[in-house]
Amino acid sequence: MMINSNSKKMPFIIAGPCSAESEEQLIETAKKISASGKVNMLRAGIWKPRTRPNAFEGVGSIGLPWLIEAGKQANLPVVTEIANAKGSSIEVFVKNPINPDLNLWIGAIERLKNADIKDVHAIHRGFSSFKPNKYRNEPMWEIPIALKNEFPDIQLLCDPSHIGGKRDLIQSISQKALDLNYDGLMIETHRDPDKAWSDAEQQITPTELDVILANLVLRQEQNINKNLSSDLSTLRENIDKIDRDILTLLGNRMKIADEIGIYKKTNNITILQLNRWREIQQAQQSHGPKQGLSLKFIEKYLEALHQESIRHQTKIMND
Repeated sequence: MMINSNSKKMPFIIAGPCSAESEEQLIETAKKISASGKVNMLRAGIWKPRTRPNAFEGVGSIGLPWLIEAGKQANLPVVTEIANAKGSSIEVFVKNPINPDLNLWIGAIERLKNADIKDVHAIHRGFSSFKPNKYRNEPMWEIPIALKNEFPDIQLLCDPSHIGGKRDLIQSISQKALDLNYDGLMIETHRDPDKAWSDAEQQITPTELDVILANLVLRQEQNINKNLSSDLSTLRENIDKIDRDILTLLGNRMKIADEIGIYKKTNNITILQLNRWREIQQAQQSHGPKQGLSLKFIEKYLEALHQESIRHQTKIMND
C-alpha cells in the first residue's frame, strides 16, 4: 500500500502497541484504533532486542499469527520490525540509525533500493545525544529534512513515541512533524498502556490517539489563495535578497581573513589563535540572541565560519 503524500486530508497513520503480548491484546487494541477510521496500518513489535539481559525481548515468531489475525479483524494491513527479509515485493520502512549520521540512513535506503525493493519509506525516531534534554531521542529535525532533500520522492514518517519517550510529548512532536510536511506518523498505542510489557510511559490508549489525531492542524504545502500567495512571493523575494547580501558580506569577511592569513604567514604566526576564537564566540553568543537567534544556530554558524576561515588561511600558508 503506497502512502498518498499529495492528500492533506489526513496524514498516513501507523498505530499499535510497542510489543505483541497476546493475541487478545492485539485484537482488542486493533479493533479500538480502527474504529475511528483514521488509522491506516497496525503495528506491533514481535522481536525487541534490548541492552539489559533481563528486559522483555518480545514474544518472538509466535506473535506473527496474532498480528495477522488482529489485522484481519480490524481490516488493517500490518507491519512489524525485522532485521532482514527476502523478496522485492515487500514494503519497507527504514528507521533512522540511532547515531546522528545522515549517511548511515542514506546508505540503508540505497542498499534496499539496489536490492530492487521499490516501496521504501523512512521513519524518523530521533537520535542519541549526550546532552540532557526533554526527549528520549533528540529529534535533530535537520537530519530528516536533509534526507528528504536527498530523496524528494521518499515518504517520510515521524515516530513521536520514541522521540519523546513520554506520552505527553506526542501531540507537540506530531504537530511539529506535520508542520514540516511529513507524510505520516507512527504512534505506539496500547489498550492499557500502564500495564504494557515495554515502553509503558510512551504509549497511549486508542481514545487518546483519537484525541491527538483530531487536534492536529493540517496545513497545505501550497497556498491556494492568490492574494496570500502574492504576499508570500514578496516575502520570499525579500528573503532571497537578504541571503545574497549575507553571502556578499561573508565573501568580504573571507577576503579580510585572507589578509590576516598573509600577515600570519609573513610574520610566522600560527593559523589557530584560540584566545581570539573564544573572544569571537563569546561576543556573538551574547549578541545573537538579541537578534532573535538561538544559541544552537549561532554555535553552528560560528563553527562553519571558523572552518572556512581556517581553510582560506591554510591555503595561503601552503601557497
